[in-house]
This record gives sequence, C-alpha cells and structure tokens, in this order.
Amino acid sequence: MRQGRALFKQSIILMPDEYENLTLISDGGVAVVTLNRPSVLNALNAALLGELSRALRALDDEPATRAVIITGSGDKAFAAGADIAELAALESDIAATVAARTGQALTRQIERMRVPVIAAVNGFALGGGCELALACDIRIASDRARFGQPEVNLGIVPGYGGSQRTTRLLGKGQAMYLCLTAEIIDAQEALRIGLVDRVVPAGELMNEARRVAAIIASKAPLAIAACKRAIDAGAHLSIDDALEMEAGEFARLVPTEDFKEGTRAFFEKRAAHFNAR
Repeated sequence: MRQGRALFKQSIILMPDEYENLTLISDGGVAVVTLNRPSVLNALNAALLGELSRALRALDDEPATRAVIITGSGDKAFAAGADIAELAALESDIAATVAARTGQALTRQIERMRVPVIAAVNGFALGGGCELALACDIRIASDRARFGQPEVNLGIVPGYGGSQRTTRLLGKGQAMYLCLTAEIIDAQEALRIGLVDRVVPAGELMNEARRVAAIIASKAPLAIAACKRAIDAGAHLSIDDALEMEAGEFARLVPTEDFKEGTRAFFEKRAAHFNAR
C-alpha cells in the first residue's frame, strides 16, 4: 500500500493489484474500506483478514486519518461469516487455534486503533461478520441488515470474540440467546437489544456513515483517541480505577495544542481547526 500524506489529498481507490479482497477509498481524513468478495457474500477468509489488518494498520499510522468506515460490497452482505471452506479444511486443534487467534487479533486491532471505526452494515453480518461489526466503535445498520452468531449450527462456537463481546455489550442473557439459538435477527431487533446504534433505510446507509465519520473527523484527534482508550479500557476496570484512568487522559490533553485551539475557538466563536497528527 502506498503510504504518506499524499494518500489523503484527494479521493483515490487502491486498485486490485494492491488488494485482492477489499477496496479502499479515502477522502478528507475519512477512509472507507469495503470487503470485496461478493461471490461468497464477503466471507472472511485468511487472505481477506490479512489484507484488512494491513490496510487498517496503514490507515492508523497515517496522521491524516480521522475515521474509518468498514462495509461490504454488494447489497446482500456486510460479511456472511468466516469462510466455511477454510473452516472445514482445519485438521487439528493447533490449526483451529491459529485461525481463531488470527480473527481475534484483527478484532482487537480494531478496538486498539487510535481512530474510530464505524461498521456500516449493509446486509448479512453473521458469525465472523457479526464479530467484526461488534469490534467496531459504532455500528450503523441498513434496515435490510441481519445479524447472528450461528456457529453452533456447524458444531463450533464463535471464534473471533463473539461470545465475549456479546456478553460485554448486550449482557449475559442476550449473549446466551444469540449464541445458543443461532437465531438471525433483523436490524430493528439488533437496535432494540443494543447490538447496533442506528438503523437507516438501505439507500441512506453510506451517507449516514459518512456523516457520522465527518463529525468525528472534525473533532480534536488527540481527544478522540483518548476517548476511545478511556471507554475501551474503562469497561473492564472497577469504577475507581476507571475514574483514575479517565483523569489521567484528561490531564494529558490539557497541555496539548488541540486543547489550546479548542478553547481559543470557543472564545472566538468560530470552528476549531485541529491539525493532523
């Protein structure tokens, strides 16, 4: 992948000679990564997972990146799950562990990125696809989206963090229901239980995702990164430890140029202009 600030000076598409299983468009600090295996409903094979990890790492390392949107190609699927052909070819517990840990590493990479990642779920998000969406910071769903953890139908359990993130996000009862029944739920039910944050008509999905990403991109990048760290880490701490961590993040931001610009803009009654890092 070509790196450097020139990547963000205009909208570009990284062509298939660089990525075979995804496309990447970036404009104004907002990058759109599209999973691109439409013939298999964007199933997550090892090659796609590797390319996605590499693309996200490059975007996170690029100072001009302010937000990332992940979506699926076509109008049927975000990602219909892990590639069943690859799963069926696993011949040992060692190979299976490597496969699971690879998917888990990607989902943790998303959570640890300094920039927010928005899942724009345009269709089926099942198994690994649901797990990928769960790792994103914000989930916006088309009214045609469908979600589920159907792994027990195959005789396995979620392997990319689905059993753990559903529990943390939805509570033990909903996690048990989704993982034990393998039921596929629609976008409105996903919204009701808190699996997604917004539901919009299919034709408005990407406009809404870009609108949210543009709002985030206009904010102080150091503060956005600190908010991500505080929320992600604090969810697993006691309230006292989480408050101490939050105070530390607050204190580290006060001496920054972002804080100085933000307060100047407030008093001068103008929009703040934050520099890329």
